[in-house]
Amino acid sequence: MNEYDVIVIGSGTAGQTVAHDVNGKGLKTALVEKSDYPGGVCALAGCQAKKWFYEVVETVARSGHLIGKGVVSPPETLWSAVLEQKNRFTRGVPDGTVEGLMGAGIDFFEGEARFVDQNTLQVAEDRLKAKYFVIASGASPMKLPIDGNEHIVTSTDFLELESLPRRIFFVGGGFISFEFAHFAARLGPQDREIVVGEAADRPLGPFDSEMVELLIQASADEGIRVLAGLDIKAVEKHENGFVVSTGPGKSFETDLVVNGAGRFANVDGLNLEAAGVEFSKRGIAVDSRMRTSNEHIYAVGDCAATVQLARVADFEAHVAADNIVAEENGGKKEAVDYSAVPALLFTYPQYGMVGRTEDSLKADNVDYRKSFSKNVRWPTYKRIGMKHAAYKILAGPDNQILGAHFLSDNASGLLQIVRLAMVNRIPADELHRQCIVTPYPSRESDIIYMLSAFM
Repeated sequence: MNEYDVIVIGSGTAGQTVAHDVNGKGLKTALVEKSDYPGGVCALAGCQAKKWFYEVVETVARSGHLIGKGVVSPPETLWSAVLEQKNRFTRGVPDGTVEGLMGAGIDFFEGEARFVDQNTLQVAEDRLKAKYFVIASGASPMKLPIDGNEHIVTSTDFLELESLPRRIFFVGGGFISFEFAHFAARLGPQDREIVVGEAADRPLGPFDSEMVELLIQASADEGIRVLAGLDIKAVEKHENGFVVSTGPGKSFETDLVVNGAGRFANVDGLNLEAAGVEFSKRGIAVDSRMRTSNEHIYAVGDCAATVQLARVADFEAHVAADNIVAEENGGKKEAVDYSAVPALLFTYPQYGMVGRTEDSLKADNVDYRKSFSKNVRWPTYKRIGMKHAAYKILAGPDNQILGAHFLSDNASGLLQIVRLAMVNRIPADELHRQCIVTPYPSRESDIIYMLSAFM
């Protein structure tokens, strides 16, 4: 029987973070990973991997907008060359992950973890016992209840394609579908047909409906059709591709069908019942300190019923590690506050948001003020030929910022400014004054114009 202070299940960004944190505080630590490719979705097939494609997409998109404004012709692109650059990065992730763990003195076990009881795991032939466990098992693409589901490829498959076909149908109107549709629109064949099909009455449900509509308009300019209210019944393989049936007499012919309907927590096989850990379809239930219903077992990252974003997973991991160390050695207990979590779609233009949407404020009868403009024609956007820039900032009667939304390039910088103001309780009028001395001209310097309505 191998005994540890802490055992971590999962080698993604959250699992690695918590393992290194507690190990660095002197706790004997092991990490278990069932995949043959340790390192997690973010590095191998998610946020890191997709950015190799996005960087090229952004260059292509901006060049296209500048045709006639100094750029004579758009750049030529080669999807397979981008794929090779991405693969050069991802090939080193599994070995690098294991070497990093073992080099730090963290024991690594390869195999599927299964709880035997509240303090024991079975991993292949090994039984591992610990005082604390941290489940960081991640998430996988949602299984779609559609006839012909076997013909639908995952987001991971999409990022491994040798080339892009002319016609692509994305099932689901979430992050993955919008981002990958924009990849295909800039890096695919010229005569492309790209459709995003959403079952609900609108795509990107957690985002602001007005801003989403503006993103849909920007997407349409690039040849991306976004259709809501589609009841996708089946996918049939035909001689010349596939047919997606969406109701009586309605269908779409396509060359590729991609599952962009979201991800579900990887909890099957863990035997969480034996450990007294509560979970649902959303994931493992946790409190603000990342503890599950078993106070000695924590859950972080995409397997937890929280927010599925890589940096959120990292923060949750740090909080869980701090609380385990505090349990052992004393110290302050930490908690996660999700009220100012930024989210960014790597479309072009990007759509970034932090805090509340206007829809949610109206639904909760919250008093607010708004600064909003669409199709912004400021010099920062004229210079790059962007027609669909927009912003919306929401503040309460006390001028505290409740939420912010940006359709722009470099939206991450705008988001971070507002996020820090929200976290540090800096009101909109004071933030305006603090941002006057910002490197100019830049997207970030434009924030003083966005905030002028609150002066």
